[in-house]
Amino acid sequence: MAKTYGYGFPRLGKQREFKTLVEGYWAGKLTEEELKTGIAKLNDKREETYKKYVDAFPEGEMTFYDNLFDTALIFGIYNAETLDEYFNLCRGKNALEMTKWFNTNYHYLVPDFEGKEIDFKLGWNKHEGIKENAYLIGPFTLLKLSKNLPEGKFSEILKKLALKYAEYFKANGFESVHLDEPAFVMELTDEEIKAIREAYKAFEGLNAKINVFTYYDSVDNLQFVFDLPVAGVGVDLVHDRGENLSQLEKIDPKGKTLYAGVVDGRNVWRADIFKKAGIIKRLSEKFDVVITNAAPLFHLPVNLKGATLPPELVAKVAFAEEKLNELKLIANVVEGREDEARLWVEGIDKAFGVRERVRERVRNLTEEDFNKPVPYKERIKLQQERLKLPLFPTTTIGSFPQTQEVRRVRLLNRKGKLSEQDYETFIKGEIAKAIKIQEELGVDVFVHGEFERSDMVEFFAEKLEGIATTGNGWVISYGTRSYRPPIIFGDVERTEPMTVKEIAFAQSLTDKPVKGMLTGPVTIIAWSYCREDIPVSEVAYQIALAIRDEIADYEKAGIKIVQIDEAAFREKAPIKKRNWDEYFDWAVKSFRVCHAKSKPETQIHSHMCYSEFGEIIEYILAMDFDVISIEASRSKGDIIEAFEKVNFDRQIGLGVWDIHSPYVPSVEEMKPIVERALKVIPKENFWVNPDCGLKTRRWEECIPAIRNIVTLAHELREEA
Repeated sequence: MAKTYGYGFPRLGKQREFKTLVEGYWAGKLTEEELKTGIAKLNDKREETYKKYVDAFPEGEMTFYDNLFDTALIFGIYNAETLDEYFNLCRGKNALEMTKWFNTNYHYLVPDFEGKEIDFKLGWNKHEGIKENAYLIGPFTLLKLSKNLPEGKFSEILKKLALKYAEYFKANGFESVHLDEPAFVMELTDEEIKAIREAYKAFEGLNAKINVFTYYDSVDNLQFVFDLPVAGVGVDLVHDRGENLSQLEKIDPKGKTLYAGVVDGRNVWRADIFKKAGIIKRLSEKFDVVITNAAPLFHLPVNLKGATLPPELVAKVAFAEEKLNELKLIANVVEGREDEARLWVEGIDKAFGVRERVRERVRNLTEEDFNKPVPYKERIKLQQERLKLPLFPTTTIGSFPQTQEVRRVRLLNRKGKLSEQDYETFIKGEIAKAIKIQEELGVDVFVHGEFERSDMVEFFAEKLEGIATTGNGWVISYGTRSYRPPIIFGDVERTEPMTVKEIAFAQSLTDKPVKGMLTGPVTIIAWSYCREDIPVSEVAYQIALAIRDEIADYEKAGIKIVQIDEAAFREKAPIKKRNWDEYFDWAVKSFRVCHAKSKPETQIHSHMCYSEFGEIIEYILAMDFDVISIEASRSKGDIIEAFEKVNFDRQIGLGVWDIHSPYVPSVEEMKPIVERALKVIPKENFWVNPDCGLKTRRWEECIPAIRNIVTLAHELREEA
């Protein structure tokens, strides 16, 4: 009988119950007991969904914020005796640095070993009462994703940590364990593989059956994973470029169970059930196979119920619950029951959304479409003469607080209970308030606040042809923060201006420059579910041409600065560096298509979020922007190291305020980040700004923090 196993089902809840509960506790509306009870009920719902479709699933996946952080607490890397102490490390004054989880849009909290004694001890027993399939992130992934480990001590520390894992397994009497080890798919050195082998010896002879799950890519040396003292190995057979499948044909199973990840956990397109069943049948000739998903399902919305999608698209897609159903359907086909599967795949090959004129524009791109005729050194002189900005110009990244009133009015408009004219009047009022606040605070370059935008990607998806929005298709980005990834299903086209009206109105209210705010092609692709029937590079160029047309209209409206956000530029890069050149080739080119035809005196900004920039600094420079803003507050300015290694001749704004925390930093707390940066970056090239947009913050936090940023800039000018 074919066996099935699902994992990573979304914790968010169909109606974002997770967000409501946790933020209710933060706001003092719920007690700790009420929060814990609510989370337990939400987890019960998740497990009921699992039981409806699959034979087994992990226990203990639920978290109050982030599972890697939970694992760090379990093994004493951090200590939090109360929920308030827990959340303080997540989002308070002492919040840990946050970065992207592999090449996804999920953010994790980065364990930091700086100044810590490496003496693991059992702390929080998160799995009390759990016996089967106890879920943890594995010891190698935990350390590999941490920072500031003592140099040359990785193997020794991993061995110590694995012994604590074994102690934890014994203390809880686990019968089986689900260990997530996605870091196994990275390009591991021989020393790292040796360290893993040595560390995993701690699991020899344990009563618990340990199943290790790898995903997001192939494992370069899959045999070494099967050689470990584990009962089962999970592999990604969707995003492995065929490499895992090829290796499975040759390796010795060593009697281990193969958890065959044949259902895509990262994209929404329905599986070809019969093709997947064929893979399972072939593998079953050699392995004891369990059918599973190829990556955690938390990258998908909960289910299709309530999704606002065209019927043709509904027939092509599956969300998390439907993916679990696909596991069941594959098992049915393996066992000879095919009727339900045939109905499921009926519409997956029917094409729609083809626009030949869009494809023709992409085919006609030439070198002139990728390269600005005027070099940066000449452009910047024209821009300075036009903008007349002071030293250390101040700005914000784009959005201002999306207050309850803003969300309420937008919802009324969406439901047809507020006319377009009344909604536009309201938005203009909010923009006018934002401009007035920036005038009063003395900011140098303004933003219009983005009050009309629900999300930096979803908003553009609603304006572009070939992209659908999902209605209630929420996915967690970090903590309780969620977004609704659109679905790119057809050729992407801009049929009319998308943002010009609001930006031009804002500019009419002030003599200060107002930035035109756009989201770049890589980020739109990364934070959407992208079609797979044409090369992703072609999709990127289609979106880039739409953005180019928008910039042309900005210039006609007198907008002098345009920001093209590419928050996902690093995130979207393949996990294996050997595949980087192919990705960065189209990623860089698509950004350049956006602005190559803009006037040299139009200043082009970009913004990037939490990422490891050091490794990609040359690719970033190749984008040929004029100014870039990036995160620096949680990393305490560590990002500066990346700029010490190259001749970075562009202007840059390092974020000095961590907007993911409600804490308002003082001038004295922000200044060291700038002072460190000025040892590397000329003062003429330095901007002062927050880490990211202010959508999730309150005005009560924004106004004093921006005031401190402006004060800091004035101090720096006086000292220059």
